[in-house]
Amino acid sequence: MRGVFYDGTQPQVVDDLEVREPGPGEVQVAISAAGLCHSDLSVVDGTIPFPCPVVLGHEGAGVVEAVGEGVTHVRPGDHVSLSTLANCGACAECDRGRPTMCRQAIGRPGQPFARAGRPVYQFASNSAFAERTVVKAVQAVRIPKDIPLPSAALIGCGVLTGVGAVLNRARVDQGDTVLVVGTGGIGLNVLQGARIAGASRIVAVDANPDKEPLARRFGATDFLTSVDEVKDVLPTGADHAFECVGRVELIRAAIDSLDRHGQAVLLGVPPATAEATFLVSSMYLDKSILGCRYGSSRPQRDIALYARLYGEGRLLLDELVTATYPVEDYEKAAADAHAGKVARAVLTF
Repeated sequence: MRGVFYDGTQPQVVDDLEVREPGPGEVQVAISAAGLCHSDLSVVDGTIPFPCPVVLGHEGAGVVEAVGEGVTHVRPGDHVSLSTLANCGACAECDRGRPTMCRQAIGRPGQPFARAGRPVYQFASNSAFAERTVVKAVQAVRIPKDIPLPSAALIGCGVLTGVGAVLNRARVDQGDTVLVVGTGGIGLNVLQGARIAGASRIVAVDANPDKEPLARRFGATDFLTSVDEVKDVLPTGADHAFECVGRVELIRAAIDSLDRHGQAVLLGVPPATAEATFLVSSMYLDKSILGCRYGSSRPQRDIALYARLYGEGRLLLDELVTATYPVEDYEKAAADAHAGKVARAVLTF
């Protein structure tokens, strides 16, 4: 079986992976397409610590091949988008409708894969850069078969994170003003989340001016190449500022850009030990700084919602797919992602 294997030194495409059969409460999925997210690259560069060896990938879609005992909501032949959230469904956080806070879903990687008889870890409870993977049933969400699978793959991370941060975490309201710092895959989904929410002004900031047309397509009403220009467009500041890059100086800039009662939502991922500063006195005007894990999403609900919005023409998916690459071209896809040439590179099997 082919897949992108990382042994701690260099990712490589191999063809001798094995994956076990699904057990009770699990689903085996034949992956058709998987988005290359910067979180995958962050495992390789060490920004996200993760045990090795590991099969990379976490933003995938495919076709159910087999289900384990007790699985009834999907069956072989169904098209599914996969989430990374292997929540237990039974703890207090899950019961409160906060599955992203389930402690069973955080930091406990399994080893359903093997190579040369040795166990291999699964990244983000998913490992979508493989021809087949086994996930918990709660991670497989049935989608309409008329959604192209390369587009559907992006729902499971970029869309859930970006759109979810707007609708679930920040709860942007009609008429609000929104600042989005960084217009990569996550930032574009924040932009369209703000558009769907009815924000009156949506300001995108990205150092690359070539990103302006796509940012406007997704919902930006204004495009700037520097955060220093924000006050020229929003003199009193933004109601909501989303930092989607993961640089501490941009986190500070997002906080400084807030209007009274504004909130900054942190989506970018800096190094694990990074620290950011802000003026404490600035927070006493009812401002807030919000962390956000996976768009504060409820995947079984949200993926179905986003699939419906796509069908209605309100949520853009096809436009997120800048280029597709056969899995054998992983290195080229990663290089293009590093260089900022793509909103999302999608690997296909």
